[in-house]
Amino acid sequence: MLTKEQVWEKLKKVKDPEIGLDIVSLGLVYGVAVEGGQVKVTMTLTSPMCPLGDSLVSDVKASLKDFDGVSDTEVQMTFDPPWDTSRMSADAKAELGVA
Repeated sequence: MLTKEQVWEKLKKVKDPEIGLDIVSLGLVYGVAVEGGQVKVTMTLTSPMCPLGDSLVSDVKASLKDFDGVSDTEVQMTFDPPWDTSRMSADAKAELGVA
């Protein structure tokens, strides 16, 4: 049975193409839901005007597509609450020099 924890771990391999860090460490993933083989990822972007948003959504879907037990992946984009640096992991903040 596929778990949310497995999905979170898989999402740590998806990199933001502009920043080069994974989307989980950046705090872009707000939530994961798993029901049977269906996975729903709720996420945001660092800016609503991010030109690579569609690419990032495609990368999330591709990372989960071949994951054993996943039959469908939905990515829901939200900007509520808006992303800010407080959502980043300590390691991501240190790597980017964010206090």
